[in-house]
Amino acid sequence: MIGYFLFFISLLQVIFIGTVILLENRPPGKTITWLFILALLPLLGTVFYVVFGRKTQGPLFYGKHIPDKPLEKIVRQQQTGIKPINMPATSSAGLDSKLASLFLNSGLAPLTLHNRAEILLNGREKFKALFNALEEATHHIHLSYYIFKDDEIGEDVIKILSRKVAEGVEVRAIFDGMGSLSISEKFIKKMRKAGIQAEWFFPIRFPYLTSRLNLRYHRKLVVVDGRIGFMGGLNIGDEYLSRDSKLGFWRDTHLKLEGQAVHTLQSVFLNDWYFVTHQEFKGPCYFPETTVSQNLPIQILASGPDSKWPSILQSFFSTITMAKQSVYIETPYFIPDESLIMALKTAALSGLDVRLIIQGIPEHKLTYLAMNSYIEELLKAGVKIYKYMKGTLHAKILIIDNHLACAGSANTDLRSFFLDFEISAFMFDQVLNEHLRNNFEADLKESTQVNLKEFQGRSVMVRFKESCARLFSSLL
Repeated sequence: MIGYFLFFISLLQVIFIGTVILLENRPPGKTITWLFILALLPLLGTVFYVVFGRKTQGPLFYGKHIPDKPLEKIVRQQQTGIKPINMPATSSAGLDSKLASLFLNSGLAPLTLHNRAEILLNGREKFKALFNALEEATHHIHLSYYIFKDDEIGEDVIKILSRKVAEGVEVRAIFDGMGSLSISEKFIKKMRKAGIQAEWFFPIRFPYLTSRLNLRYHRKLVVVDGRIGFMGGLNIGDEYLSRDSKLGFWRDTHLKLEGQAVHTLQSVFLNDWYFVTHQEFKGPCYFPETTVSQNLPIQILASGPDSKWPSILQSFFSTITMAKQSVYIETPYFIPDESLIMALKTAALSGLDVRLIIQGIPEHKLTYLAMNSYIEELLKAGVKIYKYMKGTLHAKILIIDNHLACAGSANTDLRSFFLDFEISAFMFDQVLNEHLRNNFEADLKESTQVNLKEFQGRSVMVRFKESCARLFSSLL
């Protein structure tokens, strides 16, 4: 009797979850896969679906956003103002009204005109600039990181923050519950005792595992007094200063921003802070008038599972398809969706110079295997692919022609496009473009180009491993 009852419950469960999966209207292949898993393993399949399979794009977190937040007000104002005829004209910036409108409508990224940007190429440059900015703070310091470690550099950061709190500076910090899992409770208590307001974003609490376990806060940003901002690929940890012998030299890219774009960073942080604490902060002390007069158009996109659109993916796709001369991508993890593969192949087949630098020394073996499964079809289309061999590549860069560049926390992979909370800056400027292009070309010299004929000589076992790893692409 109990057996019949359990069978009936399992049947209802399969029917209910199966109906939910069908109503999500995903691509047929994904829908069939999840239905197959559910039918084969009803209980385990349900758990897998709740944690890893729920559709992530859309308004999942209704309480995450500040009601009528200032960023959306600016976006609404600009949505009626960005037109090809009245777009700020500057030939040196190469500003494109279609792209600017896409970033605005898809990513809620206001167009900011008066900015300064400095490219920081490694941990030494990033932490030197960051420490200088932190030391000069007079009102507030806001920082959020995917990974924050209680090692030597982490202790150095905490010492500065503690000293600034003692001087009367407000300090707020957000750490991802998975990425910063190594932080000891003692370390967090030490921060809070010093007056640092530290909060977790989606903390890991066993046994309460939900779909949030697979949605991570991957942003790395700092805002000082609403005037200076930092964002990019570098977390807080000794390995980002190339102090980890296993990882070796750490190649990354970070940005130091001043001007109107810092207000966008501030809005993103305060919105995230509101989500984890329900505390709202606003006013001129957090959004001071900028004194920067330099003309450097920047739009900052913050995307994630709470976004209406996969804005960073859409931005990558659109910029690649609109390119006229070249497309350069540098990313540690390359696991694209079909639209991005098609865009890259089409660009290469159209005669554009399409180059991709990826990790040559794998940081995560499964991800590396999955990444290799995408290489052959791109090589056949004429995409030039290079593997960085000097150390661990972690930079996330997109360079289009000679006027547009993007840097931020987002990798060129499905996790960054659909699952994680990311942030990327699109900069319309020839000088910055040339700077990043020169860095890209320097990295080419430290890389090995992948040869199609040699790559096709991989053993059947290696190909099998790559194909199996590819099955987990959406989770890596």
